[in-house]
Amino acid sequence: MRVDAEARFKSIALSHPLNAELLRRLPAIGLPDCWLVAGCLFQTVWNAIAGRPLADGIKDYDIFYFDEDLSWDAEDRAIARMRGALADLNIAVDLKNQARVHLWYEQRFGKPYPQLHSARDGIDRFLVAETCIGLSAGQAGNDVRLHAPFGVDDIFDGILRPNPLCVDPAGFAAKAASYRQRWPHLVIASALPSKQSTP
Repeated sequence: MRVDAEARFKSIALSHPLNAELLRRLPAIGLPDCWLVAGCLFQTVWNAIAGRPLADGIKDYDIFYFDEDLSWDAEDRAIARMRGALADLNIAVDLKNQARVHLWYEQRFGKPYPQLHSARDGIDRFLVAETCIGLSAGQAGNDVRLHAPFGVDDIFDGILRPNPLCVDPAGFAAKAASYRQRWPHLVIASALPSKQSTP
């Protein structure tokens, strides 16, 4: 990973006012193991590189948390609490308890899904390796932590690679093509370099 790449990533992602405000508010909402993830982060960086408005093409703001209460009622209450706390921002927020994903994923998407053990496990399973990214903040909304199992260099280089932890060639191809249509500078690669494919 290039020197200061993680710091640069966080700086650009948080220069988008909505990302910064979400991370400021999330600790007070009180959801366990809570992360702002995926599109709103890496797409902000792609927009900055392309010289576009930072929010351009960002459809929603994904938030993962991990609560061992697997009931739908508990997740529904968390969604209601989140909507109330963020209503004034007028954005689409998608909140998912990663502890529950294995209970509904196969019925919805036709493929089994492993039981996860943390929100970061969920971040690790996006189809495109470069999109496996999350930010979490401390109690005061500061001390921002980055989770990026495949690093951030490819995000800056505009490279899209399949996630070896979530093998789905057709799904990867469709997702990568969708990103490339919106951000034409992106390049689709066939696999992770060998130095990144092993822990």
